[in-house]
Amino acid sequence: MINFIKIILSVIIGNHSAIITENMALRHQISVLKRTAKKPKIKMHDRLFWILLSKLWNNWNNALFIVKPETVIKWHRKGFKIYWRIRSKHKIGRPPIDFKIIALIHRISKENSTWGAPHIRSELLLLGYDVAESTIAKHMLKKRKPPSQTWRTFLKNHMYNTTAIDFFVLPTITFRVFYIFIVLRHYDRKVLHYNVTLNPTAQWTANQIAQAFPYDTAPKYLIRDRDSIYGNYFQCRVRNMGIEEVLISYKSPWQIPIVKEL
Repeated sequence: MINFIKIILSVIIGNHSAIITENMALRHQISVLKRTAKKPKIKMHDRLFWILLSKLWNNWNNALFIVKPETVIKWHRKGFKIYWRIRSKHKIGRPPIDFKIIALIHRISKENSTWGAPHIRSELLLLGYDVAESTIAKHMLKKRKPPSQTWRTFLKNHMYNTTAIDFFVLPTITFRVFYIFIVLRHYDRKVLHYNVTLNPTAQWTANQIAQAFPYDTAPKYLIRDRDSIYGNYFQCRVRNMGIEEVLISYKSPWQIPIVKEL
């Protein structure tokens, strides 16, 4: 209502009264159509007109009635994305490598499996082909390594020569903490040895292993976690007994579930 009064005053007092009156009449008709008509159909040239007008006229949003000013900004951003999407399809860079050179790289890497990318590049230079070392490394035949066995397969294949060890904590009613050390045979889940202490050390733990496997009865593999209690003294004692330690992964107690279930 205030804007309407301003327009009337400008018609009476100011210049260009005919233009202002016509502007007032057009705005009134647009407001009536906005109340009664359905959503107008806006075509592409209408959008381009308002996008261009928003760049050339500072007060363009005051004369906009058919849509919100945010909609015009959204049209502009969408057109900007379409423009750069089209531009990005025409990439300018190094030309693609010839298929014959790729086949030659495959042949050289296949016939000389010990050669690396630098060696192959020097051979290609002797043949008159200047190819980047990164390109050669990309198209070289990959060496196939034999698949490594899974953790489950390892346990299954070596279950008769594998034992597992672990510590358990037992708090008492007097707030003392007992550390229980257990040695478990893998294939039949038999507890071979256990002991309790209030102050576990690497020397004490190593002595428990020696007591658990007297007279050359030590297993081939010993599965344990990465607890710091198994220090250098423990590792030397186990190595001297002919036992190979198999460490589980960090924060992976599921890899020794047989011990954790006790």
